[in-house]
Amino acid sequence: MPQNVSSENSQTVPESQSVSESQSVFQNKPASGCPHTSVSADLTLSATELTRVKRGPKRAQDDRDAMLAFIDQSLLCYVGFQINGQVRVIPTCHWREGDYLYWHGHSKAANIAGSGKGEQKVCITLASLDGLVMARSAFHHSVNYRSAMIYGVPEAVTDPDEKLRHFKLFVEKLSPGRWDLLRPVTEQEAKATGIMRVKLDEVSMKIRAEGVVDDEDDLDWPVWAGVLPIQQRWAPAEQDELQTANPNVSEQLNTPVLPDCDIC
Repeated sequence: MPQNVSSENSQTVPESQSVSESQSVFQNKPASGCPHTSVSADLTLSATELTRVKRGPKRAQDDRDAMLAFIDQSLLCYVGFQINGQVRVIPTCHWREGDYLYWHGHSKAANIAGSGKGEQKVCITLASLDGLVMARSAFHHSVNYRSAMIYGVPEAVTDPDEKLRHFKLFVEKLSPGRWDLLRPVTEQEAKATGIMRVKLDEVSMKIRAEGVVDDEDDLDWPVWAGVLPIQQRWAPAEQDELQTANPNVSEQLNTPVLPDCDIC
C-alpha cells in the first residue's frame, strides 16, 4: 500500500532504491532561497536520535544542499508543537535565510505564541507528492515523494528592524520585486505580526523517485503498471474586481512575478 513519507521512524513497505537514484530529483535545482543564503560549511545532514531514518534507510538523503533546495522550492510547511499536553500541527508559509527556517503569523496565534513557550522542540514537516506508483498488486503500490522533518527549539525575532527585513524576505520569496511596490508596513501591523525561526541543524530527509517494484512472480499479471507523475503549475492570474472595473487603472498594473518555487 502507499507508504508513509515521514522522514523518521514510521513503518513503510520495504522497496529497493539507492540514494543515487533519488538524488537525481535535485540535480538541476540548487538552493536558492532568499537573497541572503550563506550557510555553514557542513554539507551533510548529521543523524541524531530524532532524525536517524530507521524505516527505508536507503531513501534517506544526507546532502544538505538538497535539503536546502527543497525548503526553498516549497511554499508550505507544517509546524507541530504541544500546548498543555495537546499536540497541534498548523500549516503556514515559510522562508529561509542561511541556516534558519522562518515562519510568521499573528503575534497571538498558537504557532507563534504557543510554539515559543519554554524550551520544547517543535517538529516542522515539508512534503511533496511527486507521483502515484501503480504496481501489479495492492501491496506494492507506492508514491514518489520528497519529505523533510526539522526539529529545534524556536526563537522569536523581536527586533523591529530585523522583523521588517524578514517581512521583505518573505514577500520577495512569494513574488520577486513586489516589496518595493507595496504600501509600507505600519507600526501596528509590525507589532501584530510575530516571526519565529528554528535552526536547520537537526533535519532528516527522504525521497522516492523511481518506478514500480513488483514481485518477480507478478510481472506477467495483466494490469497496467507504472507511474502517474504529478506536476504543479500556476493558473492564470485573477485580478481584483475593483481594479478590472476601471480599465485605466488595470492596464497600468503589471501581473505579479511568480515565485521561484515549484512545490505548493
